[in-house]
Amino acid sequence: MLQRVQTDAAPAAIGPYSQAIVHNGLVYTAGQVPFDPGSGELVEGDIGRQTDQVFDNLDAILTAGGASLSTVVKTTVFLQDMNDFAAMNEVYARRFGNHRPARS
Repeated sequence: MLQRVQTDAAPAAIGPYSQAIVHNGLVYTAGQVPFDPGSGELVEGDIGRQTDQVFDNLDAILTAGGASLSTVVKTTVFLQDMNDFAAMNEVYARRFGNHRPARS
């Protein structure tokens, strides 16, 4: 059985999809962008601030689905500018701590 995940602590889906789906104990999340869930606006600032917002959104969705960052198996990162890689990676490492999911 599929369980749809929806939380007001993360931006609402902007199309015909769910924030996440839980199936057989696994949480499948939609891609996240640095939108503030309160305003629905893109977070201004550098890539570090934007990456933190993405993690805030992801954490809220995972929590609503009964999971956490410490149970993430795989991530995919998309950057508009590869010059932002080091700053994004710093936030990524801080937010995941010692947990190291696979990444594309």
